[in-house]
Amino acid sequence: MLCHAMEHGLSNPCFRGGLILIDHDKRNDRRHTITRGKRSDPNDSRTPAQKDRDRLLYTSSLRRLAQVTQVVAADVSHVFHNRLTHSFQVAQVGRRLAERLLAVCPSQVTESDGLDPDVVEAACYAHDLGHPPFGHIVEEELNELAGNDLDGFEGNAQSFRIITKLSQHSPLHRGLDLSRATLAAVLKYPWRRGENREKQNKWGAYHSETKDFDFAVELSGHDNRSTLEAKLMDWADDITYSVHDLDDFYRAHRIPLHLLADRLYAREREIFLEAALRRHPDRSGPWADSKALTESFNQVMVGLFPLNNSYNGTWTERASLRQFTSQLIGRYIGSTGLEIKGKECILKIDDHLLREVAMLKELTWVYVIEAPALVSQQFGQRYAIRKLFEIFMDAAREAKRQNLFPAFYRDALDDAKGEEKKVKRTVIDLIAGMTEDQALAMYTRLVGVSVGSGLEEIVR
Repeated sequence: MLCHAMEHGLSNPCFRGGLILIDHDKRNDRRHTITRGKRSDPNDSRTPAQKDRDRLLYTSSLRRLAQVTQVVAADVSHVFHNRLTHSFQVAQVGRRLAERLLAVCPSQVTESDGLDPDVVEAACYAHDLGHPPFGHIVEEELNELAGNDLDGFEGNAQSFRIITKLSQHSPLHRGLDLSRATLAAVLKYPWRRGENREKQNKWGAYHSETKDFDFAVELSGHDNRSTLEAKLMDWADDITYSVHDLDDFYRAHRIPLHLLADRLYAREREIFLEAALRRHPDRSGPWADSKALTESFNQVMVGLFPLNNSYNGTWTERASLRQFTSQLIGRYIGSTGLEIKGKECILKIDDHLLREVAMLKELTWVYVIEAPALVSQQFGQRYAIRKLFEIFMDAAREAKRQNLFPAFYRDALDDAKGEEKKVKRTVIDLIAGMTEDQALAMYTRLVGVSVGSGLEEIVR
């Protein structure tokens, strides 16, 4: 076995049946730092993945998510989840999934491209870093403003850009210099724009980060295939999103879970299912069988939801709701397995659980996101973002007005040397990197609605 490994230039492989399966040196490599043979700090006992996790926890891009919407503003009326609390919970679920699979599916893990709970946790912290202020509606707006000549704007690709180029770890290189395994685990969509015909509206990296992208996908083979750890990050995101949104909006009297769970009142469930199916006219994936969807939704809602009244905030209601959400998360973690399909190790999740999660996620769309109140708010948010883009683009084209930009982005404009694509990407980086309070404050100042004292810096 040792000779077989050395023939491939590998010093630390995982073997099974005489074949090289997991190359730990390759997983641990970093683009900007030589890891093999490097004398490490004798007082630092962390693994490469643990270092990645810690670097992400300390980045300002993660802290920014405390003031970025999950669905609605976190500081209005109820204490809603925001993108930071969401990311922490995704990381917790992702880690528990990885730990469980290592314990119950060890033989399948050895035939994968690797599984490390710290890598999964790190990827979960990184997965929403590129989420712009005000959520997906601004993601759409920035994509339109970027245009086709600039690879558009995509939150996942922006996350990859942040960890590989915009964040800081050392003055010797750009980005956080994360390990190959963690970079690959962040790539939910391991292709650049236009490289996957089946998913034209989603991509994981811009062409401007091609070197980092190519470095990362060496782990999975450059074939649009995500790693096992990326699949776990994505599944943890789905689980968390589906559960905590229904928690938030039941408390806020927006999703009538007590009516949807009423055994004697089927009409609310019927209305919801009809609305959900209208949003998926292609009937692909879990939406192919409406009868099976109904059965899955009834099983989780009618069978498990414990309350029969609208939320009033009593101790019993709080405790019952917490028990319900905990039960759901445990249900989805505990039912996740692994299987080998062809040459790939993939997640094994029962179809009825996939339908349950799909329906739970759909509750937020039907009852909240498409409601008139949120739609009117989003119209104003898109307008503010578009005006910011126009103002900053005009300023970027005139050297004497570039002091409108914070110092970090003035440096980027200097590097752009007037090249339109790079200037536009810099403006988009600035806007996408704002919190929601910063975006609104900057908008009201620049259009003259509320100029402030002139002493406070909105964005540094």
